[in-house]
Amino acid sequence: MNNPITNAQSEKLDYTFHDAGSNAKTLVLIGHGVTGNKDRPWAPALGKALANAGCHALRFSFSGNGNSEGTFQDSTISKEVADLAAVITAAQNAGHSHITYAGHSMGGAVGVLAAAKDPRIQALISLAGMVHTAKFAQTEFGDVTPDQGNMWDDDDCPLSSTFVNDMTTIDTVLPLAPQVQVPWLLVHGTADDVVPIQESRDIFAQANQPKKLVEIPDADHVFSEQGLPPMLDAVIAWLDDPLAS
Repeated sequence: MNNPITNAQSEKLDYTFHDAGSNAKTLVLIGHGVTGNKDRPWAPALGKALANAGCHALRFSFSGNGNSEGTFQDSTISKEVADLAAVITAAQNAGHSHITYAGHSMGGAVGVLAAAKDPRIQALISLAGMVHTAKFAQTEFGDVTPDQGNMWDDDDCPLSSTFVNDMTTIDTVLPLAPQVQVPWLLVHGTADDVVPIQESRDIFAQANQPKKLVEIPDADHVFSEQGLPPMLDAVIAWLDDPLAS
């Protein structure tokens, strides 16, 4: 794929395509979490690993993040669900029919919302996926005044009331788990101090079969250092399983 991808607001989304060759059938779309982008270390590592394993991969930055167009203040889960839909449409227009979505952190909540209603997503991967959105916003940013302060004291990531209101309105994606009717892999590190591993355990318990939860001992939220190889291995092994297709 090399054509521009734009969302409903005509904002161009930055992406990188990992070509696995003409025999590849599956395309894995890779979405990041809050304040992230397509170039966080775990994302290119996953894209390369997927291509080496025979799956196309496309990692992209949601609007307002990284080099994608749009403003960070408008970045919400709801808008990112629409961004993902635009990426899927572009992928289908490019001839890709079997689409898996892999979302990290807040991108995991995006995946649940999208997969619950969009039949074009044929398999779902949640990497340290956020489940309880209102709780996350309160825990991480409850002492910051929206439209005045920043996320984690980062001047490039202002905390907007638009973001907080969307997180609060969604509240949790847990009730949507039974509506996800596709194979679902959840991968989470036991040392995650941003999104507790219990969130993956909670939603896994509500999910349909076929489903799989992989807990990686001592891995942090972004699967850094020793957490990265087992995360990659878990994703590749699952995609090789006939249940995932």
